[in-house]
Amino acid sequence: MTGTKKDIIDQLQKNILAWQGFVPPEAGDTGGIGLGPVEAAFPNAVFPTGAIHEFLSAEPEHAAASGGFIAGLLKTLMLNGGACLWISMSRSLFPPALRAFGVEPDRVIFIDLHREKDVLWAMEEALKCEGLAAVIGEMQEISFTQSRRLQLAVEQSRVTGFILRSDPRKLSATACTARWKITPLPSELEAGMPGVGFPRWNVELLKVRNGNPGIWKMEWKAGGFMPVGENVGEAVLEEQSRMAG
Repeated sequence: MTGTKKDIIDQLQKNILAWQGFVPPEAGDTGGIGLGPVEAAFPNAVFPTGAIHEFLSAEPEHAAASGGFIAGLLKTLMLNGGACLWISMSRSLFPPALRAFGVEPDRVIFIDLHREKDVLWAMEEALKCEGLAAVIGEMQEISFTQSRRLQLAVEQSRVTGFILRSDPRKLSATACTARWKITPLPSELEAGMPGVGFPRWNVELLKVRNGNPGIWKMEWKAGGFMPVGENVGEAVLEEQSRMAG
């Protein structure tokens, strides 16, 4: 593809984002969310905040893996203060476990409701609150119209929303910026060490608006996300160099 054609396509993609109400991150933004190679899949290689992310979970263990992965994202989203709301009908998350991902559980407000439509209503209202760092809503089904209402809310507040869908009966189009599928992988023990290893996930980015879907194997190690098999020391030095500019 010639440079001229590529420039035209890139500009068209940016225009489409603007028409859909999504504000893409500025090119060269080195803040990031700490997802390493996964971030290259997003527009301008930056994780989209102020957007709705949908996570699909077919089994209870997949929902648990998604919850852990989201907790890792919350660590960065909550660095500059602000609380997080976690809304569900049958909460199974163990709040003290959030500390393993660098999130203090007393900064997460849990709301337990009886009906799924109440979860949707509470999530939409919460996403309008600019002082929140993120909002997570657990539900089974969501329509395009309902997801569009959530997307419109975050376009005004710039709060990041996560929809955790457990065992959805049908998959239809939604207005979410990205659709994920997180499944657990066996951990690996350090040589000669007892207990269990670091959390590992198979990370599938099934859909991303104007981005590039893909599959990665990631783990939570040394307080952050890391591709499976990567050396901790080298990863830390690389991250320090990137942040230094």
